[in-house]
Amino acid sequence: MDIKINFINQSYDQNNSRIVIFQKNVATNFGEIAVAWRVIENCGRNWKHSFTYPMEFQVGAQDPYGNVSDLQDAENGQKWDVVRSPSGDILVLDPTQASSLNEVEVKNILPTGSIDAQIYKNGKLLATKTGVSPQQKAVFQFKPTIWVGVVSEIEEGDIMDSAILSDINTELSLLGLTTADLIMTGGGVGANAIPFKFTLVPTA
Repeated sequence: MDIKINFINQSYDQNNSRIVIFQKNVATNFGEIAVAWRVIENCGRNWKHSFTYPMEFQVGAQDPYGNVSDLQDAENGQKWDVVRSPSGDILVLDPTQASSLNEVEVKNILPTGSIDAQIYKNGKLLATKTGVSPQQKAVFQFKPTIWVGVVSEIEEGDIMDSAILSDINTELSLLGLTTADLIMTGGGVGANAIPFKFTLVPTA
């Protein structure tokens, strides 16, 4: 079931900050890049911004020639292959399972050239692994949590490096939720400023 989230700005932010929401691929090593899945902009004090976190996700790929696959509905435990067909490069479901039922794998079966493997939610890029060489694979696994933070000059789909991620330390559990308010507090000016805080409050 999809989770409906209602962001509410109750902060005293004076910089018209952008709010980034994303997930971390826990199948990768610490320090790996993450993707800005959602970015909320220009949401003033006491204004709201609603969005949906779907349970379903899609897998996609880009080949070495810049060709991009259609997004395919995927689920944990699946393994997908990028292969060379008579019509060109295609993304197909492998009949064998991934190494773990909690992961999704995308393997490069092309004879030459690296691929980019991608995971999408709600049509928006959630995670990517670039430069996957032939016979190598990208592995994706996500905890039922979202990360939330304040950023500057970040757009949806942008790659966030470890320097940006080191400033974001709010991880919120989605377990058991169907609808919730994501409340932002804090902010202010000068000596009265306090750190921003994000709280996820169930509403059903």
